[in-house]
Amino acid sequence: MDSTFFAENRQRLTASVKGGLTVLSAYERQQRSNDSAHAFVQESNFWYLTGIEEPDWMVIIDGSTNKTWLVSPEVSEVHATFDGSLSADVAKRISGVSSVITADESIGLLRKLAKAHSVVHTIGKPAHSDYFNFALNPSINRNWRMLERQFAKVNDVQRELNELRAIKRPEEIAMIRQAISYTINSFELVKKALNTYKHEYEIEADFSHAIRRNGSAGYAYDPIIAAGANACTLHYMKNSDKIMSKQLVLMDVGASYGGYAADITRTYVKGEPTKRQRDVHAAVETAHHRIIDLIAPMKSVQEYQNDVDTIMSEALKSVGLAHDEAGIRRYMPHAVSHGLGIDVHDSLGAPKYFKDGMVLTAEPGIYIPEEKIGVRIEDDILITSDGNENLSARLSTGL
Repeated sequence: MDSTFFAENRQRLTASVKGGLTVLSAYERQQRSNDSAHAFVQESNFWYLTGIEEPDWMVIIDGSTNKTWLVSPEVSEVHATFDGSLSADVAKRISGVSSVITADESIGLLRKLAKAHSVVHTIGKPAHSDYFNFALNPSINRNWRMLERQFAKVNDVQRELNELRAIKRPEEIAMIRQAISYTINSFELVKKALNTYKHEYEIEADFSHAIRRNGSAGYAYDPIIAAGANACTLHYMKNSDKIMSKQLVLMDVGASYGGYAADITRTYVKGEPTKRQRDVHAAVETAHHRIIDLIAPMKSVQEYQNDVDTIMSEALKSVGLAHDEAGIRRYMPHAVSHGLGIDVHDSLGAPKYFKDGMVLTAEPGIYIPEEKIGVRIEDDILITSDGNENLSARLSTGL
């Protein structure tokens, strides 16, 4: 992305908060084991406003004076030698921010800004984080507490950012298209070789090779390669079991490119499928195409969900499964769609209606643990002014 992209995002946010003050923190590195860290992934809102992909930075945006500062972390010579560091000049070029100050200098600046602004905008905990089964990156809470000590009121600006990020700009759509293209290419290579694989990890290895060799930054999320009953564990990521003949293999994979994610799922079979496998897959495939046809601008999100439930009820009935509300929740226990963008689960801003420029997934599935069958088909859909475009339609949905 060019620096003008990030500068324009800051301007749009400033307009959204009516010229207020916004202070956001980057993520910090997280421990992987003993003295080593996980590969760093930036906080999405911070990246959207700055393009900076290094830890511990901060951005201060004063809408009343139209001034922005990047705050650089203190990096020791030792850590710079081992992990590298981002210079002020490079940070300016990436972000389009002309002023880079130190963490010490930011203390005085924030005190001065607190005299002019009683309210400061930042981001708090993610929505529904109380249901997460992992620890949050501590930088966000630490930044919030720091701002609480200096300003009369701290306001969570996630709603405004979510609404901005929900409508994808042309350059964002271009990045998503490329991520999808790399993902489709890798699926096509894997499908050709499917009968040669003996273990799930062999498939994961070939996806990894194909995605990186194409030029992608890597996976947008940990891939799911789930054979047989493993497909009924929705976030299965061990990818280590044997693959037996006549076994379905659910593959949920997405490449990352230019900071944006793809998210595609197909379910193939090793060898010849059984009649039951064909029937379940066909039911999901039919539902999948019908659900995509629902997606259009000004379609009520609630109406969409109601229509999806009707379609899935019919799909379940066609394969002899309970198809009342309880049956739908049992055999398809996940949402049929989510936003897609910088995050693989990007917020759509809690809209009442779909809007032109949104990108979301369509991913119906049927999971029957007692039969060791799990089928999901997922495509990435761009809402257009007159309907939608299936960005991943090039990849066949067939078994």
